[in-house]
Amino acid sequence: MRERIVFMGTSTFSLEVFKMLMTEGYGIVGVVTQPDKRVGRKKVLTMSEVKEEALKYDIPIIQPYKIRNDYQAILDLRPDMIITAAYGQIIPKALLDYPRLGCINVHASLLPKYRGGAPVHWCIINGDRLTGVTIMYMAEKMDAGNIIKQEVVPIYDHDNVGVLYDRLSIVGASLLRKTLPYILDGSNDSIPQDESKVTYAYNLTREDEKIDWNMTSKQVYNKVRGTNPWPGSYSTYNDKIIKIWDGNYQSDDSYQNIENGTIVVISKTAIGVKAADGIYFITELQVEGKKKMLVKDYLNGHNMFILNTKFE
Repeated sequence: MRERIVFMGTSTFSLEVFKMLMTEGYGIVGVVTQPDKRVGRKKVLTMSEVKEEALKYDIPIIQPYKIRNDYQAILDLRPDMIITAAYGQIIPKALLDYPRLGCINVHASLLPKYRGGAPVHWCIINGDRLTGVTIMYMAEKMDAGNIIKQEVVPIYDHDNVGVLYDRLSIVGASLLRKTLPYILDGSNDSIPQDESKVTYAYNLTREDEKIDWNMTSKQVYNKVRGTNPWPGSYSTYNDKIIKIWDGNYQSDDSYQNIENGTIVVISKTAIGVKAADGIYFITELQVEGKKKMLVKDYLNGHNMFILNTKFE
């Protein structure tokens, strides 16, 4: 008899794991995902990618607003195992304790590094060269359970959150595909996490998204790609919010006497802003109230930015 598995996930990262479970023929008896949300200026009610995929199958879909209080429908499915991947809410102890085969999580970092909800953002923002995926048993403490299996994934200089998320999602699905049979038959090993090496990747705040021009040009570069395509980095100019979506950087000591945040270059394709050790060249931006544009297209029809004036 096939094990009864409840899958919990919401994002693109979750989607690849769910697709793998369905392709491999596991007994998914229910899918738990975040409630539909209103998205964009027109506030269109939008379902998660996991829900959209799950609707193709005759599977119960459960969308609690607060799972810590509303989980009976999941218990009613009598799961032998719960598998989570980027679900987005803390799982209550009553659910963790129920499945006879336990609860496992596919986490997008090399635990114990980057426990929390935004590991992909922070590994890029911090300039890491390596990240990875961890298959782990879930515990009541966030991302603190025993490690079953890990796979290392390189971070390339051009990676942003979207690109790295896509690569990690494929690795995560593949790693779970190879590991799950051993978890189900009880032959897998697991090891406790080293608590002395724990770091956290909390969800980004509005302040985290703001660019500090006192950082080095490479740190600005990492901040921008570590928030692209969501939630985006920003600065202010002439009292307007300017989202900065893409760019490149260059160390340059010829502007040492100029205040950080000052526009020092305007070319056909970029706006160069002074950082601590050089210049960050903005190549894609979004002026408050406007759509996202390449700088080369923006400058064709606008002249808002002026040399020797400052971003704040």
